[in-house]
This record gives sequence, structure tokens and C-alpha cells, in this order.
Amino acid sequence: MKKILYLTQILASLLILVACNNQKKSDMSSDDMEAETPKKYTITPFSKSKAYPDAKLSNMIYRDGKFSFDVSGDDYELGAQTPDAPQKMCANSDKGQHIHLIIDFQPYVAQYVSSFDHSIADGDHNILAFLSRSYHESIKTDDAFIAQKVTVQNGNFTTSSDITEPAIFYSRPKGTYVGDDTKKVMLDFYVLNAEIGDDYMVKLQVNGEVTMLDEWQPYYIEGLPMGQSTIGLALVYPDGSAVPGKQTSTLQQITLMEDNPPAN
Repeated sequence: MKKILYLTQILASLLILVACNNQKKSDMSSDDMEAETPKKYTITPFSKSKAYPDAKLSNMIYRDGKFSFDVSGDDYELGAQTPDAPQKMCANSDKGQHIHLIIDFQPYVAQYVSSFDHSIADGDHNILAFLSRSYHESIKTDDAFIAQKVTVQNGNFTTSSDITEPAIFYSRPKGTYVGDDTKKVMLDFYVLNAEIGDDYMVKLQVNGEVTMLDEWQPYYIEGLPMGQSTIGLALVYPDGSAVPGKQTSTLQQITLMEDNPPAN
């Protein structure tokens, strides 16, 4: 009789333990369950870069289909290699430092001189230009960029004003990466009129996998597959809701290849 009672108590304890475990699983939030799912891609902060505190981009003019800028700074020079490029272990331009020109959501155009031809369709546009290191990382200082809302007609600005609302511009990664450049791919973007951290966050999507970024800085993306990948950026509030506006989210596609395709 005592043996039966003892077995009954053990069975009851096991039933209670199973019930508690099931309850614990049911109480898990979707965020908890997502946290338990291993991520395919590794997102880590970019290593600290060569600073250019006095680099300045100013006096943007667009006339007859041609841009011109003033570039100044004791230590910054278009076309020069950024000294710490070999330590970055990511794609680097052999043409040196340059201007990134971004029109709306289009991929940026790299320009290695301060005056150049560039066609823009008639109409209203958001334009961002900033000074870049040779490995394509933006200089994130108040004087190193120009951001304007413009109206273009026949290759000329007819109106222009500063962008004053929250905005995010996608810069890198871009295009095709080959060989060693595929191992660490730099993510870089430009944020305007939004303090990332307490007031706003950046929602990064890499092939649909979401990471929330709470600092405005470049990052390394590792683990990307060969072939095509989709990178998305969105400016969001801390609760994850979207920030309204024309220039607050974008999707871009890049390609990774093990080797260069054979020449025809």
C-alpha cells in the first residue's frame, strides 16, 4: 500500500512539472522565441576609422547638368587613399577618397573630383552628398555633408532648401563583391534630423532577418551567401513603428561572388 502511495506521489509531481514547463513555453513572448533562434548573419560595429574633423563639403551648385562643390580640410583630399584602409579588411576603392552623391533612393554615385556631369530627371528630389573615405565610409560631421530638397528643370536647380525632417539614406553595401571582399561587407548609412538611440532606431533587414541598431555608425555584415542579397533600412521609433516620411525606408540588392566571371 505504501509503495502504491509513493508511486502516486511521484506521478503527481511529474504531472505538475510537465504542466509548469508547458505553461512557461506558452508564456514566452514572440521576442523571446525569436531570441532563441540562431541568426544567420553577424552584425558587428565597424572598427574606429581615421577622423577628419575639419573636412568640409560646401557650396553645392547644379547648373546645366553639372555639379560643383567646394572641398576643404587640412587632412582630407579627394583621390587620396585613407591611411587605415589596409586594416579595414573590406572593399576599398583604388581611386581613393571621394564624394558620395545620392539622389532619392538610387544607389550612390562615387565622384573623385569636385566638379562633374550628372544627369537628374526633372522634378522634385532629395539629394545627399557627403565626403567618403577610400573604403566608402562616410564622414559623419556637420560640415562633411549637404542634404537638400530640390526641384530640377532642364539640368538646373530651380528651388532648393535644406532637408529638415527625419530621413535615412542608404550608402553601402552596393554592387558586386568578389573573393575576400565578401567575408566582411560594410554597412553604412546617413541619418538626418534623428537622434539614434533614445528617440529613433534603425531597423536593418538582411535577407529578411531583422536587427535593430541603436547607434549611428558603420557595421560589418558577415555570413552573407554567394549570389544576391537584399538589404533593407528603415528609420523607426523605439517601439518599432515606422517613422513617416518620404525618405525613411529603402531596399537595395547586392551580389556576392567567389571569383570574377571569366572574360568573354
